[in-house]
Amino acid sequence: MKRWRALTVLGTAQFLMVLDTSVMNVSISRLVEDFDTEVTAIQAVITLYTLVMAAFMITGGKLGDAFGRRRAFTIGLVVYGAGSAVTSLAPSLWVLALGWSVVEGLGATLVLPALAALVAGAYRGRERAVAYGVIGGLAGAGIAVGPLLGGWVTTYLTWRLVFAGEVVLVIAMLCVVRWIPDVPPEPRTALDKGGVALSSAGLALVVLGVLQSSSWGWLKPRNPPFTLLGFSPALFVIAAGGVLLWLFCCWERRQQARGREPLVRLSLFAVPPLRSGLTMLLCQNLVLLGLFFVIPLYLQVVQGLNAFETGLRLLPVSVTMLLSAMTGPLLGRIAAPRTVVRCGLLVLVVAAVWLLATIEPRIDNLSFGLAMAVLGLGMGLLASQLGNVVQSSVGEDERSEAGGLQYTAQNLGSSLGTALIGSLLIGALVHAFTTQIEDNPKISDAARHQAGIAVEAGVSFVSTDQVRAAAGRASLPPSETDALVDSYATAQLDALKASVLAAAAITLGAFPFTRRLPAERLTREAGR
Repeated sequence: MKRWRALTVLGTAQFLMVLDTSVMNVSISRLVEDFDTEVTAIQAVITLYTLVMAAFMITGGKLGDAFGRRRAFTIGLVVYGAGSAVTSLAPSLWVLALGWSVVEGLGATLVLPALAALVAGAYRGRERAVAYGVIGGLAGAGIAVGPLLGGWVTTYLTWRLVFAGEVVLVIAMLCVVRWIPDVPPEPRTALDKGGVALSSAGLALVVLGVLQSSSWGWLKPRNPPFTLLGFSPALFVIAAGGVLLWLFCCWERRQQARGREPLVRLSLFAVPPLRSGLTMLLCQNLVLLGLFFVIPLYLQVVQGLNAFETGLRLLPVSVTMLLSAMTGPLLGRIAAPRTVVRCGLLVLVVAAVWLLATIEPRIDNLSFGLAMAVLGLGMGLLASQLGNVVQSSVGEDERSEAGGLQYTAQNLGSSLGTALIGSLLIGALVHAFTTQIEDNPKISDAARHQAGIAVEAGVSFVSTDQVRAAAGRASLPPSETDALVDSYATAQLDALKASVLAAAAITLGAFPFTRRLPAERLTREAGR
């Protein structure tokens, strides 16, 4: 059992990295209340956390190569613990963003790539497949425990205790970090600072454009700080990010042509299983984090559930994801990764369709719980395979770089999921609400005009009580107030359905990318 001690530390770190986001997702309404802010501000904080990780994950992997992976893992834990301490004491929203989104995010960029490489260095063959299955399962456990534990602590104590507990857990891991066998550092080379700047700025602009589309509008300007040619700046910001990422690729090729060490060897993307594995990781996390943002938001804002009650509603998806993710080694003996991943995608589509059928003004029945359980089953099937596929697609000297790409894809998917699905939720809310009030004969032209002004000024996902209060401040008669509130409640339901439908469409769109996944069982350690 001594050989599994390293996995205890590495698995705990993986659990910790996942716990945060799931805790935040069930604490949205409490965070809005505690910091006297709006849902979109909390959405931005959650997005920023995963964006920081996506932007600097490859850099963290390079630093691990240069200074030693166990050292990078240790330093990352220290930084992460410091961020958790700041978060637990945050007096304002910007301090929360600094401690959680920035400092913890930067700590994770050192921990996660090193974690992937340390697992690969500590285990071989069948044991490596088991280790990656356990790591995937513990990621699922973080998702499982996060909503329930975070919900209970948030409701009956305070969400700050979760982050204080993380500090204690980090200290415990630092005490036994030497259980992990180290991987010798590679010869040091100058960090590709130009690559870091171009990649992080490009990713940041893409995610920023997607995130702000909910308040700026996609094409027709809604409430942007400026317009370009009469259009919303959202698509222009995304395009600017795309240009920077193209320049990043040109820069990396130039670095290699000059014999310098690039931030990313673009030749890795020529490895078909690696390319497919990274794409699937991005899609998986986009769908998962998108749904884990909009569903808790609906449960709390519309149905008025507290954080613990929300966590209970998310428990089925968390439990089945944990169980199916842990079956990775067993599934690897009887089926190829491509087969398992395709089955997982089909299960996700079934879950999304089932969810659509269960969405009613009051979501609180057995059918909803079963649909969430099926969602977790599909997610777990993907998680059980993709980590091993990515690491088995490259040689030993590329493990850390592949780990950086792996967690970059995961966190970029998480950022885009929260930003994109959240943006679609707001966009669908605006469209549905506008349509509802235009078609409602009980609402006067004056009330429609006032509602239109409010929509143009910016929309957030708020409760019907807040809409009723706003209508009262506008001195609308009771009959029109009731009609507006009913229209808004219907629009909320339609917006949630549109978000789930978008997640189903993304899942279907992922199928072509499975073609290059391994069609044979990974029964041995593979190189390229």
